[in-house]
Amino acid sequence: MGNLDKKNRLDEKPFSYQITKDNSVFIEFHGKRVKILKGKEAEKFLERIEDAEDEKEEQLILAKITGNFKRGNERRN
Repeated sequence: MGNLDKKNRLDEKPFSYQITKDNSVFIEFHGKRVKILKGKEAEKFLERIEDAEDEKEEQLILAKITGNFKRGNERRN
C-alpha cells in the first residue's frame, strides 16, 4: 500500500458497507450512504473485498470506489 494514506485517515475506518439480499452493496462514509453498487459492479467489489489482506486495504478499496480519496477538501463534523 505504501504512501497512499500518509495522514492515516483510513485508520479511523470512515467507510462501511452493507450487502442486501439481492447482492446490492450500500457504501457509507461516516454513516452517510454515498454509493450503491448493483450487478456486475457489486460482484467485482465483493471479490476485491474478499481478497483484501487487512481492514486498511478494505478501507482503501472503499475510498477508491466512492471517489473520496486524496482530495484534501473533506471537512470533519
